Amino acid sequence: MLRKSALGLAALTLSTALPAAALAAPDGWSPLLEPAELAAILDTHDDVRVVHVTGDADQLIPGAVFSPYADWRGGPNNPGALRDVLEFEDVITQLGIDADTPVVVVHGGANPSDMGAAARVYWTLKSLGVEDLALLNGGFAAWAGADLPIATEPTEVQTTSFQPEWDDSWYIGTAEVAALTESGEARIIDSRPRGFFDGIDWSIARPGTVRNAENVVFAEFMDGNRMIAPERAQEIAAANGLTDAPLTVNFCNTGHWAAINWFALSEVAGVDNTRLYAESMAEYANAGHALDNEPSRIAYLWRSTRNWVADLF
Repeated sequence: MLRKSALGLAALTLSTALPAAALAAPDGWSPLLEPAELAAILDTHDDVRVVHVTGDADQLIPGAVFSPYADWRGGPNNPGALRDVLEFEDVITQLGIDADTPVVVVHGGANPSDMGAAARVYWTLKSLGVEDLALLNGGFAAWAGADLPIATEPTEVQTTSFQPEWDDSWYIGTAEVAALTESGEARIIDSRPRGFFDGIDWSIARPGTVRNAENVVFAEFMDGNRMIAPERAQEIAAANGLTDAPLTVNFCNTGHWAAINWFALSEVAGVDNTRLYAESMAEYANAGHALDNEPSRIAYLWRSTRNWVADLF
């Protein structure tokens, strides 16, 4: 993937190019907003961009735009792969987003996993230099459940001239993850349900998990389609020994569930140096790296056949 800058250059560019006033978020702003909090902000700030990434394009928060989650993802063989910065630039500018635009990312709220779409887009925008970001807790389902106004079509917005530059501060790649499995200098967290971690369930690639990984399932940070409170997220981080880890790496199959863990740890619980391995198992396993909990071929075929037969009855 082509990038426009080395690590840290984007942050330096933004801090010197933007006036201090542009970096001030609206009153009441936080990375995780409740529907009533977002409604209050929208009542007093017309510069906030609300971006729906899943759900129905005709069921929206008034003033919102719609940007399909697929536009933020890689191709079918490696869905978690990062796109070129110029591709992201095209998506972002057409949504009317600039570096200092306050952006709220909204998922449909269909289920706990849906939060991963919003978290992944949030992580992408942050890495591209957008300063003020938030997720709507519970997604559009929570907004509609609060009897707040609903629009039936997206708002037309003016294209911006924003030229994003990628910052690696919250990202880690395949080669780095492989090296960390040997050095032990990071906590490597498998965000997937236990069956994937144990090598029982089929993933997008070979079954098993990254060598020396630990399992903290994304659902621990969710209460239905809502993310848990910061205090509870901090308790989970502490219980797993992550609050003082030098580096925490989150992965899953394609960087979707892992984005929930990254958001919960980094943005909600305030755990420093938390990173997302975006490509996750789709790239790691296919690259031939050694795995833990990888069943033998015969054992895996027997298990798969047994499960298939059981499903028939």
